[in-house]
Amino acid sequence: MFDTVLIANRGEIAVRIIRTCKLLGVKTVAIYSDVDAEALHVKLADKAIRIGSADPGDSYLNIDKLVQAASDAGVDALHPGYGFVSENWNLAEKCRQAGIKFVGPRPRTLVIAGNKVDCKRIAKGAGVPVIKGGESVFYTPEGVLDAARELGYPVLLKAAFGGGGRGIREAADDRQLLQAFGLATTEMKRSLGKTGLFVEKLVKPARHIEVQIVSDGRGKVIHLGERECSIQRRHQKLLEITPAPGLDELARIRVAEYAVRLAKALGYENVGTVEFLMDTDQNFYFIEVNSRLQVEHPITEMRAGVDLVKEQLEIAAGEGIDYGQYDVELKGAAIQCRINAEDPEAGFAPSGGRVERLFFPGGAGVRVDTALYQGYVVPEYYDSLLAKLVVRGADLEDAKKRMALALSEFEIEGPRTTIPLQRFILAHEEFARWNFSVEFLQENRILESFSEQAAAARADLASQGAVIAAALLESGVGIGGTQSSAPTSTKRRAAQEARQFDAL
Repeated sequence: MFDTVLIANRGEIAVRIIRTCKLLGVKTVAIYSDVDAEALHVKLADKAIRIGSADPGDSYLNIDKLVQAASDAGVDALHPGYGFVSENWNLAEKCRQAGIKFVGPRPRTLVIAGNKVDCKRIAKGAGVPVIKGGESVFYTPEGVLDAARELGYPVLLKAAFGGGGRGIREAADDRQLLQAFGLATTEMKRSLGKTGLFVEKLVKPARHIEVQIVSDGRGKVIHLGERECSIQRRHQKLLEITPAPGLDELARIRVAEYAVRLAKALGYENVGTVEFLMDTDQNFYFIEVNSRLQVEHPITEMRAGVDLVKEQLEIAAGEGIDYGQYDVELKGAAIQCRINAEDPEAGFAPSGGRVERLFFPGGAGVRVDTALYQGYVVPEYYDSLLAKLVVRGADLEDAKKRMALALSEFEIEGPRTTIPLQRFILAHEEFARWNFSVEFLQENRILESFSEQAAAARADLASQGAVIAAALLESGVGIGGTQSSAPTSTKRRAAQEARQFDAL
């Protein structure tokens, strides 16, 4: 095992990696930008190195600075976490040249997996079903127009590089496609620093199913079951579930087999995820390989009893995998909610600021992965993820009840968060039926209904507050020395009732 690991990331995933390293007796080096000097991962690591300014391009995305920091610290390995440069082949190659082990796939694998068109060709050659189209990368609107017309609308325009749901747009005609091309290209330039798009036939309705794989890079590939990731907004996941509800046993076996087959065809090493779309007949179509740790990895850990960060480190250290597929026992069910610093009523606008009050849920089967603490100031420069709330139950229904309870207890005062929306989703009748598709929010008017109920609750609270204030004035309370108590009492009651509404 390694002596020291540099964690080339921040936030909850950096904290998550540090904790596993501590359990393994591995020393950790954190990096931080100017606005992260007081971040939790900085406080928990054995050593911390300032990497640059708040601008990600000067800090967490700067490969030369990352490798230099690792070299200066004399570490054995670099763990990239997820996001930022976690799937960047150039970082992996520069680590190799510097004699530092990159905790992830080899550079060549990252190149192939990072090019969705090339990866799709390999999948097709390995007998893994793929969506029609997506055989060429285009950099001009003329190219995507020709491809879309040949396939026939509706189509999906997708970024040829990167992941995380960015650069994906639907189009039903030429006009929408040209508009989508401009938006997707701009998004790619901002998030990836490069462009390139391809066109696929749109599968609709569809569910988003993914399979967790662990591979030693020498032909041994283990899968740890599938996850349901269909509850999304703008191709960004809001919550994830395992096992995927409603799949028959043959479908579960088939999608896992596809994932293992592709991993072997790629010569994959370390931990990764193979993503698919599934149609209403439970036919699967390969989307992409995420050659890193996924945000939603904790729900797989909860079912499989496996620490995936530990697996990553042991494989990278050459220790391999000491168990086989038949040793894997998946128990119960698990759900994860991504708690983001966003305002769902304002189109998921980012919401930063100081965390004035913080209360985490607890109980059997409840896990919170976060870097939050009371008084922490959420910076506006990075991803909006604040915490991951994960629960495990005996089955899907039990896990759902535990998640609803955990969400009702979870309180973050300061930044606006997605917690009230996630409470609303879990209480929705279609969620109760496990009736999902990637269009779940749109098909069920989730955001509109949520905003309407939230507005009605605020109006009711305001009305109650006015009645209470009038009654207090009429009774004489609040006159003279007790004048300030009435507004305070009204405000406290309003806050309590708001929390009751949130718990629905």
